Order: sequence, then C-alpha cells, then structure tokens
Amino acid sequence: MHNLFFKRIGTQKLNAKIPRKLSLRTSALPFAFLCVLSILLLFFPLPASATQTQPERTPLTLELLQERLRTPMLREGNLTVDLQKMVIDLRSENASFRDAFYQLLRKELGAKPLGLDLSYALILGDFVGSDLGLRTPLYSQAIAPIFTATEQEELERLRFVCLQSLAISTTGYAYALPNSKDCRSLLGTQSTPSSEIAVFRGALTLVQTRFNGEVKFPNTFFLQSVDAQGATFLQPTNWTETRFGRSVSFTSATFYQPSNFQGSIFFEKANFKKIRFQEIADFQSSIFEKTANFNQANFKQLAKFNSVQWQENADFSDVRFANQVQFTKANFNQFLLLTEVIFEQAVSFREAEFNQFVNMQGANILNQADFSDARFSTEACLSVPGLTFNSNQAKILGNPGQIGKMFCIPTLQGNQNILRNLGQNFRQQQQVSDANELEYTKQQLRLVEMSRRLTATNINSASVASLINLGFSAPQAEAIAQHRLIKPFRNSSELLSLADIDLEKYTQLSDYLIVGEPLSIGEWLLQAWSWLALSVLLLLSGYGTNFWLVFGVGGLAIAYFGLLFWLVDRYRRLHPVPIIPTSYETISILVSFSVLEFFSLLAIFRNAEQPWLTLGCLFIIIVPVPVALLIRLYQQGRYHDLMDVSYFTEDGTFRQLRLLIGRLPVIPRNQTFRERYMPLLGDRRWNWFNYYDFSLNNLLKLGFNDIRLRDEHLPGIISALAWYQWSLGVIYITLVLWTLSRTIPGLNLLIYLK
Repeated sequence: MHNLFFKRIGTQKLNAKIPRKLSLRTSALPFAFLCVLSILLLFFPLPASATQTQPERTPLTLELLQERLRTPMLREGNLTVDLQKMVIDLRSENASFRDAFYQLLRKELGAKPLGLDLSYALILGDFVGSDLGLRTPLYSQAIAPIFTATEQEELERLRFVCLQSLAISTTGYAYALPNSKDCRSLLGTQSTPSSEIAVFRGALTLVQTRFNGEVKFPNTFFLQSVDAQGATFLQPTNWTETRFGRSVSFTSATFYQPSNFQGSIFFEKANFKKIRFQEIADFQSSIFEKTANFNQANFKQLAKFNSVQWQENADFSDVRFANQVQFTKANFNQFLLLTEVIFEQAVSFREAEFNQFVNMQGANILNQADFSDARFSTEACLSVPGLTFNSNQAKILGNPGQIGKMFCIPTLQGNQNILRNLGQNFRQQQQVSDANELEYTKQQLRLVEMSRRLTATNINSASVASLINLGFSAPQAEAIAQHRLIKPFRNSSELLSLADIDLEKYTQLSDYLIVGEPLSIGEWLLQAWSWLALSVLLLLSGYGTNFWLVFGVGGLAIAYFGLLFWLVDRYRRLHPVPIIPTSYETISILVSFSVLEFFSLLAIFRNAEQPWLTLGCLFIIIVPVPVALLIRLYQQGRYHDLMDVSYFTEDGTFRQLRLLIGRLPVIPRNQTFRERYMPLLGDRRWNWFNYYDFSLNNLLKLGFNDIRLRDEHLPGIISALAWYQWSLGVIYITLVLWTLSRTIPGLNLLIYLK
C-alpha cells in the first residue's frame, strides 16, 4: 500500500508537469517561426514586383464607361476620357462588352478630339487600338469636315505627300522625293486610292498600364501625343506603319513579346529611355524626324534598325544589346551617340550613312562590329576614346583602306591600348593600310603631346609672371603658387579645385598647360630633336605608312638634283670661251624636269595630309645647302685643266640596271678605274638623261649605269654637292625600305605578328 501510494503521487506529479512543458514548447513555436521568416527575408528578399504596391483597380462596366464618356476630365487644356485604374476585360468570353466598348469609344473619340487615359489600368485580352480611331480614306478628294482646321491641315499634308509618292512610283522615279518611302510605309501593301488610315484625334495616355493580351495599332495616325511611360506589354505589340504626329514616350516600358514598329514615323521627339525589350524589337524602315532617345534601354533579343532614317540625333547611350543588333542601310543625318553602350553580340552598320561623328566613347564591343560599305561624310568619324575592345576576342570590319581613316581619338593619354588593339585587329585581317593609318594617328597624337611638353607652361614650375602673361589674373596666379607650395598639381584639372579659377578660364587655357617635372636644358634639347625627327617622318612618309608619298618625295628630289648636276656640268662659263649646252639639250632637260616634278607633286598632294608642309620640309632639306654651294661656285668661277671634259664618268665596260648600295659618288684614284670610267659625251642628244641617272644612283642606290664623278681636276664644291645628295640618299633608302616593310602585307605580317 505504501509503495502504491507513492507511485500514485509520482504519477500525479508527472502528469502535472507534462502540460507545463507542452505549454512552453507551444509558446516557443511562434518565436521560432518569426526568426526563420526574418532570416529568409534577410537573405532571400522578395522580387521587386511583389514589393511594389499594386493600385486598386475597378472593373469597368458599360454603365461606368458611359458615365466617363459623358463627363470627360479637363487635363492640360484638353478633354480626356478618364479610365484610370480600371480592369477592362476584352477577352473573347466577354464579347458583348468588348464590342460595346469599341463602339462607344470610337463614336465619342471620333466625334470630338477627346484624349484617352488608361493609366494604371489592367487590360485583359487583345487591345485593338486602331479600332478606336476614326477611319478616313487617304485619297479622298475632300477631308471629312468633322476634323478641326489643324487636323485637316495635317491630313491634307499627309495626303498630298502620298499622292506625290504614288505618282512618282508609277513613273519609275521612286527616289526623287525623300518622303516617297514614308508614304509607301503608310500605305503598306495596298497602294490604292481606297487606302484608309485610322486617325486617333486625342492624346493617348498609358502610364503604368498593363496589357495582358496583344496590342494592335497598325496604320494609325496619332495627331496628339502618346505617353506610355512604365507600361507593360505581356504579349506581342503591333505599331506597324503608324504615324506619331506629336511626342511619344515609352520611358521605362517593358515589352515581354516581340514588338513591331516597322515602317512607323515619329514626327516629334521619341523617348524610349530605360525601355526593356525581352524579345525581338523591329524598327525597320522607320523614320525619326526629331531626336530619338534610347538611353539606358535594354535589348535582350535581336534589335532591327535596318533602313531607319534618323533626321536628328540618335541617342543609344548606356544601352545594353544582349543579342545581335542591325543598323544596315540606316541613315544618320546628325550625331549617333553610343557612349558606354555594350554590344554583347554582333552589330551591323553595313551600308549605313553617317553625316556627323559617331560618339563611341567608353563603348564595349564584345563580338563583332561591321562597318562594311558604310559611307562617311567629310565631317563624320568614329570617336572611340575609352573604347573597350579586345582584338583577340572581337573584331571590327570595314572596307580595306577606308575604315582605318574613320577613327578619331582626341588624346594619346589613356588611349594607347585602344590604338594598339585596333591596329592588331586590322593586321589579323591583313588590312595593312588600315593598321598603318591607326599607327599614323598614334604618332600624330604623340607629336602633339611632345609639342605641348616643349612649349606649354608647366604650372608646377612656372613663375607668377609667366602665369599672368599666359592669361591668368594676378589673384589666380597667386592662388596657383600657394597651392603648389603645399602640394604639387598632379593634373591640370585640379585647377578647378581653386576657388579663384572658374570653368571658363580653365577651358580657355587648358591647352597651354602641362603638369610634370620641369625639363633641364639637355632634356629639352633631346625632346626637341625627337620632335623634329618625328615631324620629318610624318611629313615625308606618313611615319612609314604611305609608299606613294615617299615615292613623290624621292621623285621630286631626283629631278631637282639631276637639274643641278646638269647645270654645273654643262653650263660652266660665258667668258672668255663660252661653255654652255645646246638649245635642244636645254629644252629637253627643262621639259623632262617639268614632267617629273608634275608627277611627283601629284603624288605628294594626293597622299600627304598636309602637302604644303611636306613641300616646305623637303624644301628646307634639299634647297638651302645646294643653292648656297651653287652660288659660291659661280661666284668664284672655274679655271682648271680639263675644262672641256665632263666632270661625270660612266663605267664603259657594260650597261645594265644595277643596284648600287655600296657605290660612292667619286671614282677612286686608280689608273685601272680611270681606264674603265670614261667621260660623258656632251655631243650626244640623250646626254641629259645621264644626269638623272647619276641623281638616281645617289639617292636611291639604283641606276641604269654606274655614273660617278672623276677624281682629278674636280672643283670641291661639285664634289661636296654630290656627297651631300649621297648622304641624303642613305637616309632616303632607309626610309624607303622601312616604308616597304610596313606597307607590303606579307612582310608586314612577318614583322608584327612574329
């Protein structure tokens, strides 16, 4: 009994404790659930669509629609049918409401220029927007009187242009008027006088509207603005051959299915900023009369802009093209802005026309950019500073010998890698001339930097007086001096951090300022010598990239020295016994000189970027010294033995075309050589040709015969003249070989791709 009593007591205590434990566990469950939910929300946030507050929408009924039609709202001076925040069911199972919806709206919108506001509405089923417009024949003799005077004027202008287009197309001159293509796009496939268009008279507002079905506005003429900011299109949209008479905005809109704007015309500004195309976007054959803004847009699939006319600026800044994009045969009349754009797949500009420069600053080309057969005006170029382009993974295509000239870069600093990658890109495609053009551009920019280094004012070392003479005011110069005592300037843009210097002054003087360590006298002289050598290479050979320029320079020098040598050899004196050439020989040498100079100048002016500077550089090299020697020669006269014998001798053993790299201009003092080399015969009618041969030997180390100066009774001035040309010839033949190595494709690839 005793044990049984204690067992019962223990059982009762145990039973009393069990509910307490269960109650503790039960109270802990909500706390644990909240902890787990907090962790999930912290590490796995809800999608943006779930966090956004959805507007409360009201189902649209026929009674409510009729009420809104009877009491339109006044917005921005225009009467508007307010259907905001409505659920509009246009599905086939609601056919009676759908038919009445279109009938009522078409009747009211056609009778009066009412706007339609569907902002924040939800459209179920297909939305055939073109059925809301007023149908009117395009080629009727009189426009319906229901339209206002402004509307009639717009329609009359449209009809007149399309009638002109139809007349032109029937006569075979389809391209006589620029608007003929516009009218064909409006007419579509039915170019008959019975063609009709749907005229939407009022403004259309679709802000944050959600379309669950297809949206159809084909062949519609919007006389007022279209505002579809933030709209969502879940199914395909059709805007083919549509006219937008006023501004249109699809800012931040999203197209989840293919969108078709083919053949549309935007008469005013078109805003597609931050728009998202999840599927194909087709703008083929469209026309943008005003600025088109696609800034920060996102194209997930193929984007078609073939044959689009951009009358004003086209802004594709910060756009991301995840798939291919086509601008084939597009016409850009103004600027094309591609700053910070990303081309993940191929982009095509084949047969496109550019009338202003294309800004590709900071653009990313990850696959292929094709500019084949593109046409650039004299003011157009591809501005590519900061371009991200890897020639091992991507490539740029273009017409050989043309595309390399279209790239423009303002400064060398920060763009050397771009020029190197572009040059490597064209070398891999064996477009040597384009790669050389980029190398020439690079060296031009390098010359500009060297010029600034030599002549610009170093703000870290210039005196206050120098800064004032440059254009800074006294307080500004003092502020610069005080700042560099504390901390030297690292770049010229740091001047804007000074309170006394404004942007206008900085912009005015920035080209005359540099930042760096001051040059010593020796460093300055070395820099000046490098600048001079680079200038000569650029002017006389395009930095080894233009063989025909080198050929023109050489031809001009050969003809010039040939004339000088003929003059000193054939025209010696007038007294006491005249030693002068015959009239026939004089006429022959002058005519031949003129012909050689003409073709040489033609080559220079056709190939040199700055032909007059090239001629000036060549003039400084070949004219002063020879002319000074010639003047001195005739001043002192010639009184020596063998006056009647030519100063020039030729190898009489054989005649052949010779490469005379190691030949010197004067024969050695050896009797055997004197027997081999015989004086030129002055009584031969073709004797004048030998002087060009000697000049060719001296300059190009190539000739038809080995002609040299004799070694006895030779005036020193004549010898000095020959040695001067021979020295220039060593430099010239080096320039020729270097240029050939850079312009011959096989040899060029052997050098640069080894």
